[in-house]
Amino acid sequence: MTVILDERQEQRTAHDSPLFASLPGDIDVSFEFFPPKSDRMKEQLWDAIEALAPLGPRFVSVTYGAGGSTRERTHDTVARIARETNLPAAAHLTCVEATKEDIHEVVDAYWDAGVRHIVALRGDPPEKGGTYAAHPGGYANAEELVKGLRERHPFEISVAAYPECHPDSPCAQDDLANLKRKMDAGATRAITQFFFEPDTFFRFRDDAQKFGIDAEIVPGIMPVMNYASVTRMAKMCGTDVPGWMEKLFEGLDDRPEARQLVAATLAAELCRRLYAGGVRKFHFYTLNRAELAYAICHMLGVRPKEKAA
Repeated sequence: MTVILDERQEQRTAHDSPLFASLPGDIDVSFEFFPPKSDRMKEQLWDAIEALAPLGPRFVSVTYGAGGSTRERTHDTVARIARETNLPAAAHLTCVEATKEDIHEVVDAYWDAGVRHIVALRGDPPEKGGTYAAHPGGYANAEELVKGLRERHPFEISVAAYPECHPDSPCAQDDLANLKRKMDAGATRAITQFFFEPDTFFRFRDDAQKFGIDAEIVPGIMPVMNYASVTRMAKMCGTDVPGWMEKLFEGLDDRPEARQLVAATLAAELCRRLYAGGVRKFHFYTLNRAELAYAICHMLGVRPKEKAA
């Protein structure tokens, strides 16, 4: 009898609930791109920027390759966004294999180009699997980089946060202490590494608040464009990939359109649950493709603004 009653209650709940309850769109979004390596990739990037610009992101960021390997391409891309669109552009910057003078030259060029937002990172070793080593004449870590940027220009500064702990941190408490130092050094906000369970973010947010970190922490959302690629990236950055995800994307390697539909639905559901927990700001890792991010934003109630790029 109890089982029958439970089933009836679930049926009533399903019947009374809307098929899709759209969010009111009262969120802020931002998008991350990487600098293109070829003319074809440049065209793809600008197609993505033009497609996402009408959604009115509060900023768009451009990544910086390991060891400064994309220094010129990053600068050119960010400068062009600042010059040719009305989108606030943010430039990623790392400490790897650069003197303080090198970094000052880069940030001065950004300031002169009208860029007012830096994503300050320690950075990864230039060789995969290598060990990070600070340059003898450079900034040792992101905390020092934030301080240096603050002394150079009044930038808006975002830093990285790791809900599942940075791979180089001995423990979560040490990782939170590092984040606290970055915020105390003058960072504006933290943007998290990607994750796949809402509770992962909520636990991290609560732990950060208990640690005295009251600045804005923005969840980084990574739609699954390719399951194998995402699992490789997750392994490198210490992100847990739930077992159910493998089953969900199984058999879709040769069906990119179907995979994209599944990925958009999954990411939108993650964002809806984060929204239910009070999150109103989201940062999307686009991998220079617009459709997934656009679809997710649409499901979250975000619509094109009157003023576009």
